[in-house]
Amino acid sequence: MTDLLLVLIVILVIVLVIRGPKTLPEIGRMFGRGVREAREELNKARGDEPPSSEDTKSA
Repeated sequence: MTDLLLVLIVILVIVLVIRGPKTLPEIGRMFGRGVREAREELNKARGDEPPSSEDTKSA
C-alpha cells in the first residue's frame, strides 16, 4: 500500500512540474468525469439502475 502511495505522489509531482499548478484542477475534473462515466457504464452492464436523488435524500 505504501508503494502505491509513493508512486502516486511521484506521478503527481511530475505532472505538477510538467503541466503547472494552474491546470491541476482541470486534470482532476477530467479524471473524476472519467471515473463517473466508467461507473455508469458498469452499472448499465450489470443491469443496475443508479439511485435516484430522492432515494439518497430519504436514507
